Amino acid sequence: MAGILEGVDKRTQLVGENRLELLLFRLDGPQLYGINVFKVQEVIRCPKLTHLPNAHPIVRGIANMRGKTIPVYDLGQSLGRAPMDDIRDAFVIIADYNRTVQGFLVHGVDRIVNMNWGDILPPPKGSGNSSYLTAVTRVDNRLVEILDVEKILAEVVGTVADMSQEVLDEGEAAAGGVVKKILVADDSSVARNQIKRTLDQMGIEAVLMKDGAEALDYLKQLVADGGNIYDDLSLIISDVEMPKMDGYTLTSEIRKHPALKDLYVILHTSLSGVFNQALVQKVGADEFIPKFNADELGGAVVKALKQVENRRSAA
Repeated sequence: MAGILEGVDKRTQLVGENRLELLLFRLDGPQLYGINVFKVQEVIRCPKLTHLPNAHPIVRGIANMRGKTIPVYDLGQSLGRAPMDDIRDAFVIIADYNRTVQGFLVHGVDRIVNMNWGDILPPPKGSGNSSYLTAVTRVDNRLVEILDVEKILAEVVGTVADMSQEVLDEGEAAAGGVVKKILVADDSSVARNQIKRTLDQMGIEAVLMKDGAEALDYLKQLVADGGNIYDDLSLIISDVEMPKMDGYTLTSEIRKHPALKDLYVILHTSLSGVFNQALVQKVGADEFIPKFNADELGGAVVKALKQVENRRSAA
């Protein structure tokens, strides 16, 4: 599985087609789980791990990978299961999330499947805010659960949620007291709350949506109601990975719509591979920023507000 990302250039062709590839894996039973292949650098047999004293309980240790140290998390334990006893035959999925590389300890790796985001669905109602599911799907009539890895990492390593006073001052100056709502689309409750907190600090109201399809329906309804959408929204902040419709496809649909095409779109994602900038340009987004840094997000919003105002002044 070490060569799992061979042919990644081919996978970039999925962008704008509302498709993805999932790496399927197992924890301590037959249940299948999935992770977007774009996040995966490689899959290896569990190497020798060095224990870290006083580390979070799910951190099984650190691995030395080609001169770099990578924390390895017991993914099953993060979900409330017992710690993995014998890790000698386990696998580690090396993945890039939110600008950091880490390993996820799993019992076994199954295969890669090509999926349509329309077949990736939100978790069932009633799973509650404590659920670590961000989506579900079916492969060969078997349920596949997609975990909210951002939530897991936030609980282990935390996030910087407060903005610096400098960025806050810039935001206040850019808004000029007339900033409108910002539409936020993200399937992770943790990510939505992080973005909302950042916008709250800037005095900006956030309209929260759970996926790209819901966001697009909201935008089209604003148009159908007869108003000028630019009088309602300043810009859009969208995740890339979302059930039903991903952020790339959402951006493409916005650019195709005559009443929406000039909306400013920021793609804000845990996908931080080197190919992302080309993909952003392909679908026509205005900005790409990796998750999550409150100052960087705030700075991107400030930049967007200035550009939106300049566009209006020139019109």
